[in-house]
Amino acid sequence: MTQPRIVVCRNEVDPAHEYHCDALAGSLPGAVEVDYAAGERPDLDDADAVVLTGSTAGVYEADAYPWMHSQMALVETLVDREIPALAVCFGHQLANAALGGDVEAHGTTARLVEADFAPDPLFDGVSPIVPAVHGDVVTRPAPEMDVIATTEHYEAFATRHRSAPLWTTQFHPEFTAAHRDRLAADYDFTTGEHSFRDANAGWVYANFARIVAADDH
Repeated sequence: MTQPRIVVCRNEVDPAHEYHCDALAGSLPGAVEVDYAAGERPDLDDADAVVLTGSTAGVYEADAYPWMHSQMALVETLVDREIPALAVCFGHQLANAALGGDVEAHGTTARLVEADFAPDPLFDGVSPIVPAVHGDVVTRPAPEMDVIATTEHYEAFATRHRSAPLWTTQFHPEFTAAHRDRLAADYDFTTGEHSFRDANAGWVYANFARIVAADDH
């Protein structure tokens, strides 16, 4: 299979926290990076797939960050053109909001959590122990988005569009034990009763790339 051309739209507004965007892009070999928050835009005619990163900004701050309105329109375009897309954390919230869902501030969750995954190729081989770092939640998924992962603290922990190749995850597949100290300093992150030894969430990106390359969506 030919390696797909995956465009990563970076959404971080605080340079001190761009490490999660770096980690995400590094999880997708050959990814093309676009700093969406800084005004760059992807060329969809030259993209096999698009990934939307997290952000320390909130979807409800769209009036302060007008690029969010543009990215919501991008989500609608990706769905209409059936371009495969994966939206992570803030991206999960923005994608659902763009398509008619609701997002609210909920207080910070920063720990390893156990998720209940629905059968889906995005989660093939993925351990249910995943890193969650977020302050907002999707309280009502968009009408065309089905919930494909839940946790004790979060019903809509991941979603998938019913007819278009769009997946979203609240958790951060790119975070590993290498990020633990930084996450602890920034968000009081804790592994709790779990361990990064039991986590392999990065497989989500490998699965997504495989789905895109195989045109299996």
